[in-house]
Amino acid sequence: MTAPETSAQADPIEKWVWLARLRHPQGRKGEVFADILTDFPEKFAERRRLWLLAESGAAGPCEVELAAHWRHKGGVVLHFAGVDSISAAETLRGLIVAIPRAERAALADDEVYIGDLIGCMLVDVAGAAAVEVGEIEDVDRSAGPVALLVVLGAGGEVLIPYAKSYLRRVDVAGKRVEMALPEGLADLNTTAGSN
Repeated sequence: MTAPETSAQADPIEKWVWLARLRHPQGRKGEVFADILTDFPEKFAERRRLWLLAESGAAGPCEVELAAHWRHKGGVVLHFAGVDSISAAETLRGLIVAIPRAERAALADDEVYIGDLIGCMLVDVAGAAAVEVGEIEDVDRSAGPVALLVVLGAGGEVLIPYAKSYLRRVDVAGKRVEMALPEGLADLNTTAGSN
């Protein structure tokens, strides 16, 4: 493990892709159980060099070598070189396992990383004039077969299915997602909350 950088030297948190969140020691030899935060957990088999950083971005990244890993109870157990005791593993609790954004897995032309959608403006292009629905704050992948965009609109939080049939254009660089939404969908939560 290399020494962590000072916060003045640390890269901005946006330059990193989060793979897992370390939860607690798992075993007696320094292993750590982690929640998986990536759509590609199988890529742990291809990676030996990872970085640990604080979720707040307050502490600089610390490079680590992945010695072993295995899936366990919906998560992943990670064992880093040089971490060989329960007490050493305990010091990693709450840290994020990440890689530089430039090293993330390549996607097909019609795919986008979920993290790239956060902060984008959702625009409804179904009508004659485009209408801004709001900023995408989060993506809920646990709601069912289709992820839900959590959008902060003028009337509050709006949940929009991220369905290919609605999607028209994603401009990650321009922070804009265009969708042709069924009439009334963007107002559904607002009207439901006022009854």
